[in-house]
Amino acid sequence: MVTAPISMDVHRIKHLLPHRYPFLLVDKVVECVPGESIRAVKNVSVNEPYFPGHFPQRAVMPGVLILEALAQASGLLAFETQGEAPDNMLFYFVGIDKARFKRVVEPGDQLMLHASIIRTSRGMWKFDCRAEVDGELAASAEVMCAAREIEE
Repeated sequence: MVTAPISMDVHRIKHLLPHRYPFLLVDKVVECVPGESIRAVKNVSVNEPYFPGHFPQRAVMPGVLILEALAQASGLLAFETQGEAPDNMLFYFVGIDKARFKRVVEPGDQLMLHASIIRTSRGMWKFDCRAEVDGELAASAEVMCAAREIEE
């Protein structure tokens, strides 16, 4: 059975992810094909809280936050693939391989986040990810997430 692509606004994203300002790094999902891939957007604003310190003379989005944005997009894909976000479940960012940074990301850029499922097994998910600005590769990595119940 072929699954039709879906999109998500920020309300759906906030329903699925626990992150909130200033750490919610996905603004919208352009296309999600559950079980396959996702394309999401992070609009990089000059008002981001990290820019005054990274770097004062020329603002650059930290690479670790680009990777976090990719992990959040991957989590959205995993939740949609499962069919819903259980109230007692989180996807934890547990590993990264082959991370590479190819260009800086600056205020005014629109970061396109791409993730596709490589494999999933017993609550562990592995994704092939890339972030682009204007069609140019900014970063790429293999991201691993683990589905875990929230301990109260």
